[in-house]
Amino acid sequence: MLDFLLTSEAIMALLTLTFLEIILGIDNIVFISIAANKLPEHQRAKATNIGLLLAMVQRIVLLFFVSFLIGLSKPFYSIETNWLELHISWQALILFVGGLFLIYKSTSEIREKVAHPSHDEEQVKGKKITSLSNALVQILIIDFIFSIDSILTAVGMTNGLHPNHNYTLVLMIIAVMISIVIMIGFANPIRKFINTNPSIQMLGLAFLILIGFMLITEAAHLSHTEFFGNKVGAIPKGYLYFAIAFSLFVEFLNYKISKKSKSQ
Repeated sequence: MLDFLLTSEAIMALLTLTFLEIILGIDNIVFISIAANKLPEHQRAKATNIGLLLAMVQRIVLLFFVSFLIGLSKPFYSIETNWLELHISWQALILFVGGLFLIYKSTSEIREKVAHPSHDEEQVKGKKITSLSNALVQILIIDFIFSIDSILTAVGMTNGLHPNHNYTLVLMIIAVMISIVIMIGFANPIRKFINTNPSIQMLGLAFLILIGFMLITEAAHLSHTEFFGNKVGAIPKGYLYFAIAFSLFVEFLNYKISKKSKSQ
């Protein structure tokens, strides 16, 4: 286990996944804060921290469930024609549906943030909250909605890293725990930074489109899909890491240049 966690690929996956979990968690923090701010002053910090801890527990439970489904790699249905060969398993089906969901969710989020940036916040503000337990129920519902793309991202980043699914499950749990701890400790500074640099969140959503596409090709590869005799291969994760690292480097340069021009 420790040998796997210390490999360069596992460390790279952990760092990338933790970053993406934090980016994906920003909206979650905003909505939790809105729900918590409806409570009396002395209960707000408590509601926010409990809400984030509930998010962590909920994501870990979902990770166990999804990892169980991913482990079901035996085909249950096959299609064989002159031009198409396909052997569908639960593993491939979950990855394929997850990939489609990530592409749909991220493109919808990008469109909504450009056209109606405050739409979701207004919906949460409109809900009545009268007690701490009421707030926690609202936070749990919000957490569940935001956990789905978080879990699918984790699966996409770690699937195939190790033949033993328990090893990749541990890696995903570590990433989720680190991201939640960072969000509990630095929720407000992170939120302020993202609000002043919205391109970071857009970049994170763009990464989800890449991960969604990778999940679809991974599903086709695991289904031993052949189109007109051509097998569908898996995309090496190194390409994804390079794309993310390069994009972040360019964004860092843009941030430095814009900061320098503002100070002059």
